[in-house]
Amino acid sequence: MVDDASLRAERERRILEVLLSLNEGEVTTYGDVADVAGYPKMSRLVGRIVGHTDVDVPWWRVVNASGHLRSSNPQLQADILAEEDVIVRNSRVVDAPLGRFARHP
Repeated sequence: MVDDASLRAERERRILEVLLSLNEGEVTTYGDVADVAGYPKMSRLVGRIVGHTDVDVPWWRVVNASGHLRSSNPQLQADILAEEDVIVRNSRVVDAPLGRFARHP
């Protein structure tokens, strides 16, 4: 039998694994991270983990489903994304080299 603490730890481990696998210029959503980690419909959990983990994750590469920046410092997030060739307008990702918002030729 697995206890609640073990389940929480496993969820966090799998979500952190997905976050750490994101590449430069790749922008994804909280929901996509949850799906890939095996926890569909748990986007809020991803947000909590991104906001509270001590692990150095690329938090700036994760946005909400519509592409809006939802970090505590959206200007910093936009600046870091711009360094990765991601286009942000009005606090929303409109184009990225990789991921959900990837450019199409």
